[in-house]
Amino acid sequence: MTASTIRRTTARRSRLAAVGSIAVAGALLLAGCGDQTDDNSDSESTGQANSAPLFSKLPKKIQNAGEIQVGTNAEYAPMEFQEGGKIVGVDPDIAAALGEKLGVEFKFTSGTFDTLITSLNTGRYDIAMSSITDNKQRQEGLDDKGKKLGPGVDFVDYFVAGTAVYVQKGNPKNINSIEDLCGQTAAVQRGTTYEQALKDQSKKCTDAGDKAIKIEPYENDTEAQTRVKSGGAVAGVNDYPVAVDLARKADDGNAFEVVGEQIDAGPFGIAVNKDNKQLTEALEAAVNAIIEDGTYQEILEKWGAETGAIDKAAINGGK
Repeated sequence: MTASTIRRTTARRSRLAAVGSIAVAGALLLAGCGDQTDDNSDSESTGQANSAPLFSKLPKKIQNAGEIQVGTNAEYAPMEFQEGGKIVGVDPDIAAALGEKLGVEFKFTSGTFDTLITSLNTGRYDIAMSSITDNKQRQEGLDDKGKKLGPGVDFVDYFVAGTAVYVQKGNPKNINSIEDLCGQTAAVQRGTTYEQALKDQSKKCTDAGDKAIKIEPYENDTEAQTRVKSGGAVAGVNDYPVAVDLARKADDGNAFEVVGEQIDAGPFGIAVNKDNKQLTEALEAAVNAIIEDGTYQEILEKWGAETGAIDKAAINGGK
């Protein structure tokens, strides 16, 4: 992935301007304090932000803050990764385009992937946007055995991708699909849907009388890639656009190759706290707006990710 210039709206609510308005018109504000939505100081302090087409759809708290705090795991080129000290990629570019429609800035912070939803629900982030597959398990807050772990989240779906297997360049172990991993060692990032894909396939292996897959889960995807590159694991499993980008760019295309077809394609979603329905609906409207005006397609083409394009946003479209 190459560095990108992320367009961001700079308009945000000025608390100082609001304080100034209160000082000038204190008596009037006290008389009308029961209805802050009609407060003239609001429109003055938000200024240009109010001119964004979908600004009014946002929760008041987000309008006032002028920004949306985003949790991500910036290790998934071309979707999100760090370059030159900045988080760049498909998701940050899409977020910047959504910000133009909503009139607020999306501020990304990178953390560990398998803690993103927990951090979202504790209030650390407003949303999580990190190539997160939307599925019922995450919607309902369940672990891979169906045990309730938390409240779950709502998703605004904006992309679609499946699982892919990648191997060392030249495919020395002749791995041609996930089914060929029975009895082999495979590396994967912990807490991902493709870790679950390996577990499901391993069970199929043993049910058929074959050996289980030796699954090596790592905290981040870079560690899994290194394990495959060194030959410690015969294959890695990842989201299809990430695996394709890895094969194209790592060591100038000489480190890895993708084998077989992508499997189990499903939607990526922006995760939102279930109690924040207004933000969920605002994001859905913004995704549809950038699809309709062509910005969405331009972003995907820029990063070579157009195979993941959708025609319309959905809420909780994952199965």
